[in-house]
Amino acid sequence: MFRSLFTACLLSVALATGAASADAVKVGDLTIEAAFAHATPPRAPVAGGYMVITNTGSEPDRLIGGSAAFAGKIEIHEMELVNDVMKMREIEGGLVIPAGGSVTLEPGGYHVMFMKLAERLQDGETRKATLVFERAGEVELNFAVRKMGHGKGHSGHGHDHKKHDHGS
Repeated sequence: MFRSLFTACLLSVALATGAASADAVKVGDLTIEAAFAHATPPRAPVAGGYMVITNTGSEPDRLIGGSAAFAGKIEIHEMELVNDVMKMREIEGGLVIPAGGSVTLEPGGYHVMFMKLAERLQDGETRKATLVFERAGEVELNFAVRKMGHGKGHSGHGHDHKKHDHGS
């Protein structure tokens, strides 16, 4: 009984202060769900972050950046297959979250790129990052770290370096 009450109190405090979990987090008209990052091998320079962002508002919003203590930089990227080569590029101006719609960030598609990793991300951990939206502002979010093989991903950020172009 005490443990359940303690857990409920912690959850209430987290929701009241806007702290995020790997579950659904609401900020303004946006709901962010199922946030996770791939575990990385030792000395990996990057990792991918994934989630589903739903906008229930009447105006579009835009994911424009973020920060994390474990990464020197966060960029918003997209990947696409062009002539049998996976191409990845930063989305200039950010990722639009349409009014009344949702966007899935997943391995092989849109994703948050944690760059200049300061340390390894290990399976089973939870890592905190702050995402920045044009309209909704900042939201602190916990990313559940999962081993490779979950979803379409691989070595650090969801694609094969043998057929890959990071762009200019």
